[in-house]
Amino acid sequence: LPAIKQMQAKVFAAAAFGLITGAVIKRTMCSGVCATTKKATRTAISTQKAPAAIGPYSQAIASNGTLFVSGCVGFIPETMQIVEGGVEAEAEQVMKNMGAILEAGNSSFENVLKTTVLLTDMENFATVNAIYAKYFSGVPPARACFAVKALPKGALVEI
Repeated sequence: LPAIKQMQAKVFAAAAFGLITGAVIKRTMCSGVCATTKKATRTAISTQKAPAAIGPYSQAIASNGTLFVSGCVGFIPETMQIVEGGVEAEAEQVMKNMGAILEAGNSSFENVLKTTVLLTDMENFATVNAIYAKYFSGVPPARACFAVKALPKGALVEI
């Protein structure tokens, strides 16, 4: 696999938001664990303007000029409850939460390279798309979208 040997030994989870603040880096995408072959700097990014992690993970990790943002659901940060109003309200809250984490990591939506959208019902695809599009002006990031059986805490969408 010569093409892979030519890439830097960095592996990113497809479910993570990948952002870059400096030079472009070569990378390969996979699902699962993110790791490097060299000792990387790792800084946890956290903000009270977004919901706290509900498990053993960080809201985001900054490493060597790249920000990796964990998947977000439509929790209201102050109550840690899913926002009421269905998938439209949830998608809007997800993007607000994501924006707060990006800001805490000194980045923004315009720097996002890749997203993964998880929906519990593909009937909600167009609704989520419309809200998602409001946050990505110009060139939108690469994206994958999957239907899943369930999401944490009964959420309808995770990005």
